[in-house]
Amino acid sequence: MLQEETFDVVVVGGGGAGLAAAIEAAESGRRVVLLEKNPQPGGSTSWSIGSVSSSGTPHQRRRGIQDTPADHWADMPGFAGELADRDNHGLRRVLCDEIPGTFQWLLDSGVRFMGPMPEPPHRQPRMHNVLPNSRSFIYHLLRRARRAGVDIRTGLRVNALLQEGDRVVGVRASREGAGEPARYLARGGVVLAAGDFTNGPEFKARFMGEQEAKVEGVNVSATGDGQRMGEALGARIVNGDLALGPEIRFIAPATENFMRRLPPWRWLAVTMEWAIDHVPPFILRPLMMKFLTTALAPSTTLFDAGAVLVNRRGERFGDERDRPAWRLPDQPGKVGYIVIDAALAQRFSQWPDFVSTAPGVAYAYVPDYRRNRPDVFTEAPTLEALAQRLGMDATALVHSAAQGGVRALGAGPFVAMGPVRSVFVHSEGGLMVDTQHRVLGANDQVLPGLYAAGSTGQGGLLLKGHGHHLAWAFVSGRRAGRFAAEASGLRA
Repeated sequence: MLQEETFDVVVVGGGGAGLAAAIEAAESGRRVVLLEKNPQPGGSTSWSIGSVSSSGTPHQRRRGIQDTPADHWADMPGFAGELADRDNHGLRRVLCDEIPGTFQWLLDSGVRFMGPMPEPPHRQPRMHNVLPNSRSFIYHLLRRARRAGVDIRTGLRVNALLQEGDRVVGVRASREGAGEPARYLARGGVVLAAGDFTNGPEFKARFMGEQEAKVEGVNVSATGDGQRMGEALGARIVNGDLALGPEIRFIAPATENFMRRLPPWRWLAVTMEWAIDHVPPFILRPLMMKFLTTALAPSTTLFDAGAVLVNRRGERFGDERDRPAWRLPDQPGKVGYIVIDAALAQRFSQWPDFVSTAPGVAYAYVPDYRRNRPDVFTEAPTLEALAQRLGMDATALVHSAAQGGVRALGAGPFVAMGPVRSVFVHSEGGLMVDTQHRVLGANDQVLPGLYAAGSTGQGGLLLKGHGHHLAWAFVSGRRAGRFAAEASGLRA
C-alpha cells in the first residue's frame, strides 16, 4: 500500500534555506515536514566559509557604522560588473531589505559572528563571518526547528512533485532500497530548497559546456533536484550559465582540522568573538591558519609570478594563466601540483604575495602550508628528489620546470603544493520566482502551491561578493516558509 501523509507545508532540502523555511512555517503554527536526501541536514551551508553580508547589524552599530538597506542595494551591482543588467532588481530589493531582520533572527537562534569586514565595492563593512565555523548555522537552526515541532526526515530523496489540476499538492519521495515511494501532501505549499546544480553534469553541459560538465562541485549532493522537478512542471532556470568556478582548490584534509572540529556551542562562539576583539593577533593567527589552509583556492598570482602547474606525471598541460581549471579534469586523477622554486617560496612567504585567503579574515603563506598542511606540501632540494617523493617522472618534471610558465624555475629547494583539483563552488542557475518566492511556470504564470528558496529559487538574482548566497538562503527560506504557511491557513 502506498504510504501517504498530510502536512501543512512540505520542505525539500535541509540546508540553510530549507531549515529557515521549515522554522518559519512551524512557528506560524503549521504542521511541517522537512525531507532531506542525505543522512544529515546541512547542505552547502555547512560547507561554506560562513559569511553573511548585511546592513544594520548590531556589529555595525557597535563600531559606529551607519548603513542602510538602500545603500546595500545600490552597492551590489558593483560586484556584478558587466552582468548587472541580468540581475533581478526586485529580488535584490527583497534581499537587502530583509537581511537586517534575518541577521537578528540568526543571532536570536544562537548563531554568533565576527566582523563586520570590509569588502569593496561595498562602501561600508558588511561581511560578517560565523563563529566558530559554518556548522554553527545548522546546529542552531536544527535545534530551533526541533523546538518548533518540525518533523525532520533524512535519507529520503524527493523525486517528483504531485499536482491536482494546476496546483502542486505534495511530493513523492523514496528511501533507497525501501520499496514503494511515499506521498507527502501539503495543504499550503511545497518549498523547494534543494540547492544548486554544481554537481549535476547534465545541467552544466546544457548551460555551460561539455568541459564544464567534467568539473565536480564542492558539495557532491548538489545535483539540481529542485530545478529538475520545477522544469518538469514548466518552470524555467535563469542564469544557468553563471557560476563560481571552475576554480582550482587544494584538496580537503583527510581528517578535519581543529577549527572545523570545534563544536558550535554558543559559549565558545561568544568567547571567540570576544577574543578576536581583545587577544593580540600573534596569538590568534595560528588558529586562523588552521582554517585558511584547508580547501581554499590558491592565488592566481602564483602563476603570474612563474609557478608551474603539472599533473601526476610531472607534465605541464598548458599555460597556467589560461584557464587551467578547465583543463585539470582531463588530467590523471583530475588533480595537479603547483611547483615553485626557492625564490618564489620566499616571495610568497610574506605580504603582499599570499598563497590563499578568506577575504576579511587573514592571509596564508608558504610557511603556513608547510606547518598546517603536510599532506599537500612536499619539499626537496632538487627536482629529481621532488619527483621521487611525489611518484612523478623526474625527466618530465625537470622538462616542465625548464619550460616554465612565465619563466623557467630557478634554484632549489623546490616545493610542490597539491594535489589541487578543479571545482565549482556554487552555480547561479535557479528557478524563476516572484517576490513572494512562488515558482513561475509557462508564460511566467504562478505555479500554485510551489515555492522555491535559496539557490533553487534564485530567480535571476546575482549574488556576487562574499556573504550574499547565505544571506539569500536565510532570507528567501524564511519568506517562502511564511508564505506557504499563510497559504495553508487560507486552504484550511
